[in-house]
Amino acid sequence: MPERKGLVTFGGKPVTLVGDELGVGDRMPDVVLVGNDMKEAKLGSFAGKVLVLSAVASLDTSTCDIETRRFNAEAVKLGDDVRVVTVSMDLPFAQKRWCGAAGVDRVVTLSDHRDAEFGNRFGVLMKENRLLARAVFVVDRQGAVRYIQLVPEVGQEPDYEAVLAAVRELTVTD
Repeated sequence: MPERKGLVTFGGKPVTLVGDELGVGDRMPDVVLVGNDMKEAKLGSFAGKVLVLSAVASLDTSTCDIETRRFNAEAVKLGDDVRVVTVSMDLPFAQKRWCGAAGVDRVVTLSDHRDAEFGNRFGVLMKENRLLARAVFVVDRQGAVRYIQLVPEVGQEPDYEAVLAAVRELTVTD
């Protein structure tokens, strides 16, 4: 697997990202993840929708909690043509517990804990701790990546307005 250094820090320390680097215009890899019901979930099942893919380290951290709650609130306003999915290495049981406690019902949470296929195929797996770097991908209805935001420090929130602008552009012109 390819490795990239110097793009992201975790707690202020540089980390190594493992996996293929995606670019705008690339096809979204149809990876297999695990849903909160312990069943396999393919990203390709969201075809025909604009997809916001939010990669986070763990829902049990404050920044990931804030981010996922924010996207949950935004998802209500985005309409039925948009799906928001948060992917982490958290176990499906932990994701389900967290969603229930947080009242998150509009964001789909999926786990990459089995094979780190999402982390490797999207290029956001941190080698040093086997967690996902904070990143947001916006995918159009045809499965092409149209926007990528790799957050330089895992402990920082993404630029929500930039993500939402990319989504709005796709829902108006796509």
